[in-house]
Amino acid sequence: MKILAFETSCDDTSVAIVKDGTKVLANIKQSQIEHTEYGGVVPEIAARLHAERWREVFESCLVKAQCTISDIDYLAVTQGPGLQTSLLNGTTAASFLSLLYEKPVIPVHHILGHICSPVLEREVREFDFPVLTLTVSGGHTNLYRCESFLKHTLVGQTRDDAAGEAFDKVAKMLGLGYPGGPIVSQWAEKGDGHKYLLPRVFLEKDSLDFSFSGLKAAVYRLIQERDNASDETFIADVCASFQQCVIDTFLKKIQRAFEKFPSSKALHFVGGVSANKQLRESFQELCKKYQKQFFTTAKFDYSTDNAAMIASAAYFLIRENPSIGQVQFLDSNARLEI
Repeated sequence: MKILAFETSCDDTSVAIVKDGTKVLANIKQSQIEHTEYGGVVPEIAARLHAERWREVFESCLVKAQCTISDIDYLAVTQGPGLQTSLLNGTTAASFLSLLYEKPVIPVHHILGHICSPVLEREVREFDFPVLTLTVSGGHTNLYRCESFLKHTLVGQTRDDAAGEAFDKVAKMLGLGYPGGPIVSQWAEKGDGHKYLLPRVFLEKDSLDFSFSGLKAAVYRLIQERDNASDETFIADVCASFQQCVIDTFLKKIQRAFEKFPSSKALHFVGGVSANKQLRESFQELCKKYQKQFFTTAKFDYSTDNAAMIASAAYFLIRENPSIGQVQFLDSNARLEI
């Protein structure tokens, strides 16, 4: 079964073709560097660039996969959540192709795509459930208890800023550019993670929720109190101390989750922030301590927003409920519930 998927929930235009939910035949993505000067995504610009680029990305994807549209069994698209105008580009493109070529189209929740992303370029039999899945990206930080790739219960979430937002805001405060996650991590490698004592917010004793607004505020005060905030040693130490604080917070929460759900076989770490090397290594050590498996994406390309994960999720959805795929027009839903 070949599924061609669109992902346009934010500022990346991505189209992918995936066979049987795991084998990636092509995964093409165009990022929008135009937002860099603004320190964040401008919705109007993002929407215009999606509209200009989706056809080129779509055609490149077919060429790379050595497919024609007649080889495609289903179309899939991120229906939400995300930026409304960006989502609309993807749902319109997928709907247009569905009606034109009479191909069933499958609506997919963006977070479900991330939950399914570890299976890309792996065998389904490698995964043993139940597991804990931590999804950490620009706009969300959620912890799920998963009985399968499709059956999950939310057990923890951020109460304010998501971790990815905190990375972006720290980078902006330091004048480092956008997106902030990779930049902060690069600077952190040169700094001392214990130079500045920043607040670790663990909330109530048994809580699995997250809070990063206090950490962001503490970094802001640190920068404002510094006469020479552009000093490279200072920047590296702030980034390292900030990143270490995020790591310590996540480790504490996952430790609590392992103790609360001892039957969990593994931890799955997904979303854009899962590309963070130090976080991955820290989770591997924690899982080794608790004798749990650890999975993240097989490639960094599948951590950030991408259409391959949407195609994978669509595959599991269509296998569970064949009637979900219909030739139809799909509308976007910026606040879609999972």
